[in-house]
Parts: sequence; structure tokens; C-alpha cells
Amino acid sequence: MTGIHKILKDFWHYDQFRPLQEDIINSALQGKDTLALLPTGGGKSICFQVPAIAMEGTALVISPLIALMADQVQNLKEKGINAIALNSSISASERELALQNAANGYYKFIYLSPESIDNEKLLNRLQYINVNLIVVDEAHCISQWGYDFRPAYLNIAKLRELKPNLPVIALTATATPEVVEDIRAKLAFNNGAVFQKSFLRPELSYNVRKTENKMESCLEILNRIPGSAIIYLRNRKGVVEVSKWLSSMGYSADYYHAGLKVDERQNRQNAWVKNELRIMVCTNAFGMGIDKPDVRLVLHLDLPDSLEAYFQEAGRAARDGQKAYSIVLVGPNDIKSLKARYLDSFPDREYLLRVYKALINYLQIAAGSEEGSTFGLDLNDFSNQYRLSPFKLYHALRILNKEGVLEFNERAFSQSRMMIKADRRTLYDYQLRNPKMDDVIKLLTRSYGGLDVEYLRIDENLIARRLNTSVYKLKSFLRELNNHGMISYQEESGEAGLSLLRERANSKDLLLSEENIEFRKAELAKRLAAVEEFINSDDLCRSKTILAYFGENLKEDCGTCDVCRTKKRLQKAGSEEYIKTQILNLITSHQMSLHEFETAVNKESHYLNVLRLLLKEEIVGLKNDKLVKL
Repeated sequence: MTGIHKILKDFWHYDQFRPLQEDIINSALQGKDTLALLPTGGGKSICFQVPAIAMEGTALVISPLIALMADQVQNLKEKGINAIALNSSISASERELALQNAANGYYKFIYLSPESIDNEKLLNRLQYINVNLIVVDEAHCISQWGYDFRPAYLNIAKLRELKPNLPVIALTATATPEVVEDIRAKLAFNNGAVFQKSFLRPELSYNVRKTENKMESCLEILNRIPGSAIIYLRNRKGVVEVSKWLSSMGYSADYYHAGLKVDERQNRQNAWVKNELRIMVCTNAFGMGIDKPDVRLVLHLDLPDSLEAYFQEAGRAARDGQKAYSIVLVGPNDIKSLKARYLDSFPDREYLLRVYKALINYLQIAAGSEEGSTFGLDLNDFSNQYRLSPFKLYHALRILNKEGVLEFNERAFSQSRMMIKADRRTLYDYQLRNPKMDDVIKLLTRSYGGLDVEYLRIDENLIARRLNTSVYKLKSFLRELNNHGMISYQEESGEAGLSLLRERANSKDLLLSEENIEFRKAELAKRLAAVEEFINSDDLCRSKTILAYFGENLKEDCGTCDVCRTKKRLQKAGSEEYIKTQILNLITSHQMSLHEFETAVNKESHYLNVLRLLLKEEIVGLKNDKLVKL
């Protein structure tokens, strides 16, 4: 066993752990089941990666987020640690090869989706792998009260039966007390330990602003709060439009969503992390695995689905401990739109069966096709051909995923992968007989270690630049090598991935738990109600409201949210008479319209209320659209 501080220094270059990390790691190393509740930015991955590296064997990491799996696997590989994700982004043959390598001790980490654990073939192969730790990431998904409950997470019990003496580390950034108890029960914790960091973020100011013009408010906020910023919207179209509009206004902005190619996402993310780009306009696909410390502003132009989601997204600011702001802009119809989206996100059984039948026809999935069969899916073409609303289709696929029918991966085939198939001698002979391929093969083997062992993601643009050739010509070389049996080359297709989690059934025989679907629908309704209450509570400290939702009692008001700042101003200003005097002095010394007055008082509701009273009492009036004392 290697010392955990040496591992931290060697692989992460940190001299010390963050609060609770060392306690969590030691708990796992002592063989205890461990639940860690660490808010976004608390360093959850280190809590399981360090003990797994310290012990002999391979860690199994259960995660529902395919995009996060890919990011973590890539980060581990960059540290020289072998890891792989077994999900719909790889073919059956790749999966089989990976499991053979794992049995030989090649991988330190194997990432699995919860649905894949139901595969008997996989469970049989896991018996021959020296597993040292079972990790349950996003552990709230195992609880029926969790905000993203996944019935497939209950399959983890099979891993505990298969490897009964292994410790479990369960991690989540957000969980109510009810969810915490349910996690422990569902994972059959035996004398387990729970470590929870306070959800209080004193350096982060939570704010809600009601506005008739979000774009105008957005500009005013960006001008007032300098530094790196994230702007969240619900859909890709809005993300692109707002990004282009900000760029046209002279701001350094770009956009990010799951539909972009891997290299585009990576380039934009890197530019933002390096502060070459100030503003990232994005969907909630952005933020996973990103630890940028100096974000000063997180701005929501659309309402989040839950306080859990909001807390995670807002929490991407102020990780350096310096002052930062989270601001939610709320328009007149936002609550109504949120409720409408909620209804569309739970299509009925008839629609789900229609989507499943359409998938079978579109992908030509033969009757009896085995579980684990993988297919590429062009979502745009599919939705157009069968006249399916993209939004409703997306949520139908998510429900079918959660019901254990299929595994859906938006990013499945978004980057090319390859492996060297020929042995060293055969490859050398081929290079001698084909000099034009010699430089290509040499560069590939120098750039990507382990190509002779496993499939690796490759970047054709990078390789082409290093060879001083075009991407088109490089791809033709790779196809030729593939045709000659020297390599296996799986070219990016831009398609989503879809894997069967059950043997293909006729749509009429498809088993769906309507009870599960209705339960999730009811739980989401509660979460939307909590969001609505948070948005409309103008007299309760925002931090107190959020912490109370997660079962934590904050005795004192935070003093930094918009509600607390308003209370402070009122206490300082004193009585209503004082505000009246302030308003009369302001409009006497400055000619201003109603709009200019609102801007001058920062749209402070108490000043606006007193102005309405003065207008009603005809102490103040309008002359030539300017406020005047009568």
C-alpha cells in the first residue's frame, strides 16, 4: 500500500488534502462503507481515486453520467493511470477486450453505467477481476427520493453480493436528509461512516432578480461584475443565440453544449479555463469535472429544474474562496414555462412505445437482438423522419434509459478510436513494404501509448498537423491500414449511441414501470415547487432557504444575498419617510424618466413601492415623461 500523501503529490501535485478528504480516504482504507456529501468543487473524485491507487487491484466506479465518465477516464489517462468506461460509447468487441485486459490487471479504474450491472455476462467476467473498491458516484440516484432517481442503481446490490467483503464509497454533491438515509439503506451499509461538509458558501452571494428584459439585465450585470462568467440556458438554440449576441456587443464569449464535437468542446473549455475567453454560454452539459477556481459570476437566464441542480451550477463560482455572485433572472412567464417543460418531460406510455417502435424500425434491430448490442443514432434525422419533437424525444430516451430498456449516449461516437491489431513483427514488415505508411505508424505509436493493448481515442487534426498533411489524407491512410488488417479504426460519425439493455422486445410487450414513472413525476413536481418558492421568497435569506432544503440549519442570515442586502439597506435608510426624502431629492436634482429612476435605484423594490405611493398621492407626477415634484 502506497502512502496517500505521496499519491496526492505525485498525481495531483497537491501538498495537502481539502477538508474531509483525508478522513473519507482513511475510512475506505480501513474497509468501512463510506458516504461522502461534498458540495460541487469539494474534490469528490480524489476521495475515491486516491484509496483505489493506494490498494492493489481495480476500482469499479458506478456513474450515471456518460459524459463525466469520459472526462474522468481521460483525466486519469493523462496522469498515466489506466482506466476505461464500459458503456454505449464502445462496441461489444471493445468491451470484451477491455474485460480481458482487466482480468490481467491492466486497469486501475473501470467505469460502469448502473444499467450494465444487470448484464450476466459482465457479472461473470467481474468474478475474475481483482476488485479493491466499489465506488457509487452521484449516489442520490439510488434513492427514490433523489432528484435523478435511477432504478438501475438498485443493481449495485448484485455487485455487493458478488464482492461481499469490499468497502463501498458513495459520493454525492446534493442530498436531503431523507435521501441520505435511503442511500445507506439501499447500499446495505454495515457500520458505515457518513462525512458531510456544510453546504454553506459564505463567499457566494445568491441573488434573484425579477426583470422584464433579461438581455438588458444581463449586460448591466456583466458590466458591474468583472471576471470569468458562466451563463446557463436550457436549450442549445438559446445558447448559440445569446453567445453570438454577446460577441456582437463586444464581449469575449463562446458557447458550449453536448452537440458539439469533442475537439470543439475541448478547445472552448480550455480557452475559458485559461481566461482567453471571459464568458461561457452553455447548457447544463458544461461544468462536469471542471475545477476553475476564479469564476466570479454564474448567471441563470432560465430557471433550473431543482434546487439541487441550481446549487451545483451556482457552486461552480468562488472555488478560490473569493467573493462571487450567482444571479437568477426571472421573467414574467418563467414559472409557467418551467411547468410546461415539466409536463413535456414525462411523455405517456403510448408515446414511449411509439419511440421504441420507431427506433427498432429506424435502426433495423432484428428480433432477438441480444442485450449489449450497440447502434449509432443520428438524432436529427431520426426525429425528422418520424416527426418527433426533439425535446420530447430526448426525455423519452432518458425514461427508456432509466427503465433499463436501453442506454442512450449523446456523445457516443463523437471521437475516433483505434487499436493496433497486427503483432510487432507483422507491423514492421508492413512498414518496410509500405514506406508511405512508416511515418504515420511511427507517429501513432509515439503519440498514443497502449495502442497495442486497447482502443484509444485519437485526434486526427493533431496527427495531421504533426505529419504536415491534411486530415482528409490522414484518414485515407488510416482506412487503408484498417483494410489491410494492421489497425482497427473506428472513425467518428457524429452520431449518438444506443445500446440494448434487454433483448429486443415487440413494443406491445415492452415492460415499463408506470409506478416508477409516476413517482418520478410527482417528485419532480415537488422540486419545481421548491424552485418556485425560492424564486418568490423575497423576505427569506437565500442561503438559509437552500441550506434548509438540504436539512442544514443556518442560525444567522448570510448577509450577502439580495434579500439580506435589502434588509441592511432598509435598516440603514430607516423609515419610509427617509426613502421619500431620498426620492424627492433625487428627482429634484436630476431630470429622469421612470426607466432612468429604476436604473438609478438599482430596481430596488422598496424605492419603487414608495415611488408608486408618491405618484398615487400626487406628491410626484410625470411631465414630458420626466418625474417631477408637484
